[in-house]
This record gives sequence, structure tokens and C-alpha cells, in this order.
Amino acid sequence: MYFGAIEAGGTKFVCAVSNSQLEVVDQVTIPTTQPEETLQKVFAFFDQYSLQSMGIGSFGPIDSNEQSPTYGFITSTPKSGWKYFDFIGPIQKRWQVPVAWTTDVNAAAFGEFKQGSARNEASCIYLTVGTGIGGGAVVNGKILEGFGHPEMGHVFVRSHREDDYSGSCPYHEHCLEGMASGTAIEDRSGKKAESLANSDPVWKMGAFYLAQALVDYTLVLRPDKIILGGGVMKQAHLLSLIRTSFAQLINEYVAVPPLEQYIVAPGLGDRAGITGCLLLASELEG
Repeated sequence: MYFGAIEAGGTKFVCAVSNSQLEVVDQVTIPTTQPEETLQKVFAFFDQYSLQSMGIGSFGPIDSNEQSPTYGFITSTPKSGWKYFDFIGPIQKRWQVPVAWTTDVNAAAFGEFKQGSARNEASCIYLTVGTGIGGGAVVNGKILEGFGHPEMGHVFVRSHREDDYSGSCPYHEHCLEGMASGTAIEDRSGKKAESLANSDPVWKMGAFYLAQALVDYTLVLRPDKIILGGGVMKQAHLLSLIRTSFAQLINEYVAVPPLEQYIVAPGLGDRAGITGCLLLASELEG
């Protein structure tokens, strides 16, 4: 018997199967096309194995409220074809196994909490900074959810004094995603983030916005660790800029760990999400 995991992104699905020791025995990447086509390829992969349980971390927003009639659905996503799509219904019908269902960033947070940069901590936040921005939190060993899941990428931020840009988000002006995502960087500069010089002023602006959000998360949740992943964060100099801006903004109001230990890169790299999904699947059998 095996554990199954799906890290469902807007661009690709990463599907993995592990043994009971959580050692990955097989993995495949499937382009995210229309739901029926994508799921047929997912079914073909997992049908090769006898599954005990499944962990899914999906792009969203999703309905993660087990009392809701649309629990297990992707909800108000702009992704064509996936809006209000019942994700876990076909999965459970296909294999009739328990399914853990959460966001992709919550799964990554859980993976980092258990096996990555937040291992041996009591709590953490994981923020992914890429085309968009999303975040998840683990508090006292549990993924933080309530009526729904956190949408940390859409907290509001105040503008940098040298920035006249109002944001790329179609829902809100001056939200974190709209001001600091890879999309926002490209809108301002006309270039991809990875092609910009380290000295480009857009980096200090982005660090200012990300640091504002990290101060807010710190004041509300008081996590032991904040982990920053995603494609934009692969620009190594950005982490230092964020720490500097964070120190200025928090202004010693509350105590936090040394910033080199508090605001950190993922210990699992790009495998945080799929690792978290496997861990969630395994806990269903615990």
C-alpha cells in the first residue's frame, strides 16, 4: 500500500507515490489543462498503485470548510475551466480512500514544519512569491484554517514613496500580491524578475512590501519561523533586503529571533509542497 500526493498548481500537477516510510517511489509532472483532461492523466498515474490515502494541496481559492456543501471544490479561481470545480469528489470516487485537502501553500508550510526549515519549531509561516503570492501557516502542529483558508497574499500594504504603481491584482489595489509578485515586477520593469540587475530599484520596493506583510503576520500570529519560497525568492539578494526592511518596520516593538534564523529560505526547496501532501496523507492513517 502506498500514499499518494498531488501538488496541484495552475501550470502543472506534481503527482507522487511514496511507501510507508515516505520514500518517493514514483513521480510524474502533468500540465494543468482542462479539468477532465488533467484528471485522466492523474488517474492513469495513480491507477498503477494500491493507495491507502491521498494528500492534495491545490491552487485556489478552495473550499476547505468540511461543513460546506462545496467542500473539496476549487472556487473563485481565474484559471479557465477550473472555477467551482469539484476536485476531491472524482478522486474519492475513483479510489475510495481518505483524502486530505488543503491549499498548495498550506501543504508547503506543513512540509517545512515537519521536515524543512521549521523542523523542531512549534509554528511557522510559509509564503510563496512567484507569479502570485500565497501563504500558509502551521500553529501548534496544525494547519491554520477556520471558515476558510488564509489568503496571505492579499493583505493590504502602503505604497513605497517612490512607487506610483497601484498593483496587478484584479480584485484589490495595493495588496501584497499586486505590489510584490513576479507579475508586478514584470509590469513595472517590462522584464522578468530573473533578468533584472540586483541594483534595480524594484527589488527594494518589493522587499518593502514583503517586509510590511511579514510584520503584520508577526504581530498577529507570532510564528517561530517565516519561510519564503517561490520563483521570485530565488533571487538570493532579496532575502537580505527583506530582513533589513523588516527590522526598520518592526522597530524593535516586539522581540523576534535573530532575523537570519527567523526569515529564511525553504529547507526542502521546491519539494516542500509535495512533501507536505505526502505527510498529510500519512497522517490520515496515523
